[in-house]
Amino acid sequence: MMKKLLLLLILVIASPKIGINMEASNSIASICNVIKKGVRFLFIGDSITDGGWGRSGGKMMSTEERNQKDLNHIYGHSYMMLCAARIQSDYPEQETLFFNRGISGNTLNELQQRWQSDCIDLHPDVMTLLVGTNDVDLYLSGKAPLDIKQWESNYRDLLDQLRSANPNVKIALGTPFVAKVGRIGSADNYQQRKKLIAACAKVVRRIAVDYAAILLDYEKMFEEMTKQNPSYWIWDGIHPTAAGHQKMADLWLSTVINSD
Repeated sequence: MMKKLLLLLILVIASPKIGINMEASNSIASICNVIKKGVRFLFIGDSITDGGWGRSGGKMMSTEERNQKDLNHIYGHSYMMLCAARIQSDYPEQETLFFNRGISGNTLNELQQRWQSDCIDLHPDVMTLLVGTNDVDLYLSGKAPLDIKQWESNYRDLLDQLRSANPNVKIALGTPFVAKVGRIGSADNYQQRKKLIAACAKVVRRIAVDYAAILLDYEKMFEEMTKQNPSYWIWDGIHPTAAGHQKMADLWLSTVINSD
């Protein structure tokens, strides 16, 4: 037994590929469970995921309008790009496929309208969803209603559609977040925004349990990190800095890749 443990330790230290999850790695087998030949990873949501992919320039451009041939800009510059870069550079032989389908300004309702073409039709093996901040923003600006119960029902409907198309799909759900910094943090309605974001995050946590999905608790993560020097992690109250995106990627890598 001691020799087996020693051998495993040597393999972990010696292998550069294990370095993607040195802090949270449970075993070599747990990593290999996901990184198989041709795995399709989809990230879908709003501007936090978007990152200007496909040369959108931060505009609310549809998938069809974006440049999908320019591989220098195909992923944008969000946490999604950092996750893709890590996996694809460490596992080139596995020919994994990554798709960014975040669109700036999108609400859950807008995701519903493009769910078939931008999610189901891509046949993802692993789907990561982060949405909610724009639903709250539009409500606070008086442009759209926000019924949390209906929001939850619509969210579940998207997952039901995906599971119906692929019962074996791996689902990762990110909680929306906000920080008291920048224009959002200084607004008079910040406390109301924070309360509504927390309500949406609570829904996501509940859904993650019900659907046996992977939870990416970004709200909890940023709540802790932004207690001191919040602008280092989130610059306007909603959008992470480069450092914030790296932390989001770290959480994704350590939970999604290491999950059973």
